[in-house]
Amino acid sequence: QVQLVESGGGLVQPGGSLRLSCAASGSISIISSFNTMGWYRQAPGKQRELVARITRGGTTGSVDSVKGRFTISRDNAKNTVYLQMNSLEPEDTAVYYCNLRPRYGNDYWGQGTQVTVSS
Repeated sequence: QVQLVESGGGLVQPGGSLRLSCAASGSISIISSFNTMGWYRQAPGKQRELVARITRGGTTGSVDSVKGRFTISRDNAKNTVYLQMNSLEPEDTAVYYCNLRPRYGNDYWGQGTQVTVSS
Protein backbone atom coordinates (compact mmCIF):
# COMPACT_ATOMS: atom_id res chain seq x y z
CA GLN A 1 0.00 0.00 0.00
CA VAL A 2 0.97 3.59 -0.62
CA GLN A 3 -0.07 6.73 1.23
CA LEU A 4 0.02 10.14 -0.43
CA VAL A 5 -0.07 13.32 1.64
CA GLU A 6 -0.55 16.66 -0.09
CA SER A 7 0.28 20.10 1.27
CA GLY A 8 0.59 23.66 0.05
CA GLY A 9 -2.95 24.61 -0.92
CA GLY A 10 -4.64 27.79 0.17
CA LEU A 11 -6.15 31.11 -0.87
CA VAL A 12 -4.29 33.28 -3.34
CA GLN A 13 -5.11 36.34 -5.42
CA PRO A 14 -5.29 36.16 -9.22
CA GLY A 15 -1.80 36.32 -10.66
CA GLY A 16 -0.30 34.80 -7.53
CA SER A 17 1.64 31.58 -7.01
CA LEU A 18 1.38 28.43 -4.93
CA ARG A 19 3.52 25.32 -4.66
CA LEU A 20 1.87 22.00 -3.93
CA SER A 21 3.79 19.05 -2.51
CA CYS A 22 2.88 15.39 -2.30
CA ALA A 23 4.91 12.93 -0.25
CA ALA A 24 4.57 9.21 -0.86
CA SER A 25 5.14 6.60 1.83
CA GLY A 26 4.49 2.92 2.33
CA SER A 27 5.42 0.15 -0.06
CA ILE A 28 9.00 0.72 -1.16
CA SER A 29 8.61 -1.79 -3.98
CA ILE A 30 5.87 0.35 -5.52
CA ILE A 31 7.38 3.75 -4.79
CA SER A 32 10.90 2.91 -5.97
CA SER A 33 9.87 1.09 -9.13
CA PHE A 34 8.66 2.63 -12.36
CA ASN A 35 5.59 4.77 -11.77
CA THR A 36 3.94 7.96 -12.85
CA MET A 37 2.94 10.63 -10.34
CA GLY A 38 0.59 13.41 -11.17
CA TRP A 39 -1.81 16.09 -10.09
CA TYR A 40 -5.51 16.11 -10.86
CA ARG A 41 -8.09 18.70 -9.92
CA GLN A 42 -11.82 18.80 -9.46
CA ALA A 43 -13.82 22.01 -9.45
CA PRO A 44 -17.35 22.16 -8.04
CA GLY A 45 -19.81 20.56 -10.44
CA LYS A 46 -17.08 19.33 -12.78
CA GLN A 47 -15.32 16.05 -13.39
CA ARG A 48 -11.85 15.39 -12.06
CA GLU A 49 -9.26 16.25 -14.70
CA LEU A 50 -5.57 15.62 -15.15
CA VAL A 51 -3.41 18.71 -14.65
CA ALA A 52 0.13 17.38 -15.05
CA ARG A 53 2.10 14.16 -14.61
CA ILE A 54 5.68 13.03 -14.45
CA THR A 55 7.32 9.62 -14.73
CA ARG A 56 10.02 8.43 -12.39
CA GLY A 57 12.45 9.08 -15.21
CA GLY A 58 11.34 12.71 -15.48
CA THR A 59 9.13 12.71 -18.58
CA THR A 60 6.35 15.25 -18.11
CA GLY A 61 3.00 16.11 -19.61
CA SER A 62 0.34 18.67 -18.81
CA VAL A 63 -3.02 19.91 -19.95
CA ASP A 64 -2.99 22.85 -22.39
CA SER A 65 -4.73 25.23 -19.98
CA VAL A 66 -1.78 25.20 -17.55
CA LYS A 67 1.16 25.08 -19.97
CA GLY A 68 3.53 27.95 -19.38
CA ARG A 69 2.06 28.54 -15.91
CA PHE A 70 2.37 25.25 -13.97
CA THR A 71 5.49 23.12 -13.62
CA ILE A 72 5.56 19.59 -12.26
CA SER A 73 8.72 18.09 -10.78
CA ARG A 74 9.71 15.24 -8.51
CA ASP A 75 12.46 14.33 -6.10
CA ASN A 76 12.84 10.55 -6.18
CA ALA A 77 15.15 10.57 -3.16
CA LYS A 78 12.37 12.18 -1.12
CA ASN A 79 9.52 10.31 -2.84
CA THR A 80 7.88 13.67 -3.41
CA VAL A 81 6.21 15.36 -6.37
CA TYR A 82 5.69 19.09 -6.65
CA LEU A 83 3.41 21.37 -8.64
CA GLN A 84 4.60 24.96 -8.98
CA MET A 85 1.63 27.07 -9.99
CA ASN A 86 2.24 30.60 -11.26
CA SER A 87 -0.07 33.22 -12.77
CA LEU A 88 -3.03 31.60 -11.07
CA GLU A 89 -6.49 32.35 -12.41
CA PRO A 90 -9.92 32.02 -10.77
CA GLU A 91 -10.55 29.10 -13.14
CA ASP A 92 -7.77 27.20 -11.36
CA THR A 93 -9.88 27.04 -8.21
CA ALA A 94 -10.41 23.38 -7.33
CA VAL A 95 -9.45 20.57 -5.01
CA TYR A 96 -6.11 19.26 -6.20
CA TYR A 97 -5.37 15.56 -5.80
CA CYS A 98 -2.05 13.78 -5.94
CA ASN A 99 -1.96 10.50 -7.85
CA LEU A 100 0.53 7.64 -8.12
CA ARG A 101 0.07 5.15 -10.94
CA PRO A 102 2.20 2.03 -10.58
CA ARG A 103 3.31 0.02 -13.57
CA TYR A 104 0.93 -2.71 -12.38
CA GLY A 105 -2.12 -2.48 -10.14
CA ASN A 106 -4.46 0.24 -9.00
CA ASP A 107 -3.85 3.94 -8.69
CA TYR A 108 -3.28 5.61 -5.33
CA TRP A 109 -4.80 8.96 -4.39
CA GLY A 110 -4.17 11.61 -1.79
CA GLN A 111 -6.91 13.22 0.25
CA GLY A 112 -6.85 16.45 -1.76
CA THR A 113 -5.89 20.04 -1.01
CA GLN A 114 -8.04 23.09 -1.72
CA VAL A 115 -6.73 25.82 -3.99
CA THR A 116 -8.83 28.98 -4.16
CA VAL A 117 -7.93 31.85 -6.47
CA SER A 118 -9.93 34.93 -5.60
CA SER A 119 -9.52 38.63 -4.95
